Parts: sequence; C-alpha cells; structure tokens
Amino acid sequence: MMNWGLLGAGLVLGIAACGSALGIGCCANAAIGAWKKCFISNKAAPMTFLVFAGFPLTQTFYAFILMGQIKTAAFATPENGLLYLAFSLAGGLAIGFTAFVQGKAGAFACDALAETGKGFAQYISVIGISEPVALFAMVLTMISL
Repeated sequence: MMNWGLLGAGLVLGIAACGSALGIGCCANAAIGAWKKCFISNKAAPMTFLVFAGFPLTQTFYAFILMGQIKTAAFATPENGLLYLAFSLAGGLAIGFTAFVQGKAGAFACDALAETGKGFAQYISVIGISEPVALFAMVLTMISL
C-alpha cells in the first residue's frame, strides 16, 4: 500500500524549495543589474543586495520543519495519507509562493536602492511583510495535522 502522506512530505519541501529558487533567482538577476547600474555611474555597489536576494531562502527551512512533522504523522497513521498529501500541497504552495513574492519585492528593492542609495530599512520592511505568511502556513498546517 502506498503511503500518500510520505509523498506529501517530500512534495512540501520540493514545492517550497522551487519557490525559494525562483525568488532567489528573480532577485539575484535584479541585483546583478543594479550592480551594473552602480558600476556604470561610478557609484558604490552595495553588498546589501545580497540580503534582499537571501530572503526567500528561509521558506525552504520552514518547509523542512513541516516535512518532518508530516513524515512523523504519515508513519503514525498511514491511513490518513491523502489528508496529509492535501495538507502538504497546500502548505508547500503557500510557503513557495511567499518565497517567490519575496524575491520579486527584493528585485524592486535592488533597483530602487541602486538608483537612490536610500531606503534600505523601508525595503527590508516591505520584503519582510510576507515572511509571516510562510510562518503561518507552516504552523497552521502543523496544528492541522
């Protein structure tokens, strides 16, 4: 008999990691473009762009924690496997989309900071607003198990 919950445990991490990769890639591309703008205009090229690009990485960690909980539940009660699979898909998508959105916000932050040299704290604040969504998705999914 297939344990669908274990499949879900793998999917939650895979989906969230894909979201993190997309978010990091989106922001990393913008960071490179922003550095180029700085170099062309003979401005200092801030390394803080790396902070923006790194934000989506945390979602993979949240998904790893959630994966462990789903795996434990799936081993304990394999008959609820489809339920765990559904929770895994919902949690993984919520966490993954949050990472992607953070990457997009980070990309705009890189561009704005490169042009103005101002607003780092405001940009971090805006990027961080989506972080609780991933945390809530992780915690509420764990509670629902």
